[in-house]
Amino acid sequence: MSRIALLASVHIAKKELALDDDAYRAILKRRVDKHSAGDCTDAQLKLLLDEFKRLGWVKRRKLSDKPHIRMIYAIWGDIKPLLDGKTNEKELRSFVARQTRSDRKPDGVSAPEFLDVPEAKKVIEGLKGWRGRLQIAAARAESAKDAAP
Repeated sequence: MSRIALLASVHIAKKELALDDDAYRAILKRRVDKHSAGDCTDAQLKLLLDEFKRLGWVKRRKLSDKPHIRMIYAIWGDIKPLLDGKTNEKELRSFVARQTRSDRKPDGVSAPEFLDVPEAKKVIEGLKGWRGRLQIAAARAESAKDAAP
């Protein structure tokens, strides 16, 4: 991440955590012994971001303007907890690539953001099927747990 992006993230975190100037400066002093984020090295900015994450800040991805892309990420958000947190964005990209392979695109599409509407519909249907199978498996596991003495 570039220095500009690190600084921007620090200021976004400050705003989203609703830190007043005194609280923000106290964190700067405590974590990196500085009075301003502009005086920090890249490593110190990363320490600040780690501290903000510890305090509850979550870096959010900019949502796509395309509804079919937002739908893919929404369904993916449903799937992730069913996989016991053993997954990441790389898994989604691999799934998208597998779903979009064709003679024209033998490697598929590398990321949801690059999908056109027909490709996205295919991915969405695949994700819905996967989610359904995972939900059935989770329900069966839950009922088996309830039935156990």
